[in-house]
Amino acid sequence: MATKVGIIGYGWAATAHIDAINGTDQGEVTAVYSSRPLEDAQLSATHGGSIRAFQDVGTMLAEADMDVVSITSYPNQHREQAVAAAEAGKHIILEKPMALTWEDCKAIREAVNANGVKACVCFELRFISQFQTIKSLLDSGMIGDVHYGEVDYYHGIGPWYGQYRWNTTKENGGSSLLSAGCHALDAALLCMGSDVEEVTSYASQSKHEIFDKYEYPTTTASILKFKSGKVAKVASVIDCMQPYYFHTHLCGSEGSILDNKIYSSKFALRDKLWTELPVALADSGDVADHPYQAQFQSFFDALEKGEDMPMTSLEESFQSFKVLFACDKSVEEGRPVKLSEME
Repeated sequence: MATKVGIIGYGWAATAHIDAINGTDQGEVTAVYSSRPLEDAQLSATHGGSIRAFQDVGTMLAEADMDVVSITSYPNQHREQAVAAAEAGKHIILEKPMALTWEDCKAIREAVNANGVKACVCFELRFISQFQTIKSLLDSGMIGDVHYGEVDYYHGIGPWYGQYRWNTTKENGGSSLLSAGCHALDAALLCMGSDVEEVTSYASQSKHEIFDKYEYPTTTASILKFKSGKVAKVASVIDCMQPYYFHTHLCGSEGSILDNKIYSSKFALRDKLWTELPVALADSGDVADHPYQAQFQSFFDALEKGEDMPMTSLEESFQSFKVLFACDKSVEEGRPVKLSEME
């Protein structure tokens, strides 16, 4: 049975969502909202199937034949649209960031829970083979007990990148972590657990004129202290002059993982040699290269069973954003922030 989906927003991310949704076993895009006028026939010809175009979100939620809403609009619109979708009884796929304020995140969570719908947030990099493999290796104990990790996001977001035109403002971009580095923070929590007790974050910014337009610090470095005694470092660097790089380094009692390489004392390996893992790396900021289809397939499978999806459920992502907003609070107030302050 088809799972019918309406898309809110019709930009770069939306086109990736549409192709990924239509590529799943159940998904079928049947409606698109855009502030720009669109033609039903053009949308249907471009993406296949039969798609109705809307220029009012409320009308689409009331009239369109759909079970799920995929929200790909500007981040500062997420709260209003997600709450409206939940109140209309629609399940939700929510592009990152969940929202630009902690209060908005809490409002979305409250609306989802109050209306009995399911939701997921697009931390799709959890579904790339790099992190699927790393998580399996960690769960198997291949590098023992992890005590330290670094997961860092390096991606210069300048005028050559479509997001730059609106991402530079605090109103729409929010912070370095909200803009993009949230992927690294979420991956760190995937690998090391969510029992963060305290964070300390610092900010910096490139002096290149390209990044002068940003209204918030474009580089942050955060130290995460876990209740279990683990320590992690997460950097979000959206003002770097280099190729995209998603740095991952995990140190355990029996070995280490570095990006797509592993060293383990459990292997009969010679000293000083890494073993390369046959995985696809997170090495691109282009949404066309991200594993949305795997995430959406997991979401639709969970909906059929009436369950929360095993990864990137709203609740799990909510905990990642709780840590994120604690990090941003640490930058703003220049002090360590305990997660208990975010209750």
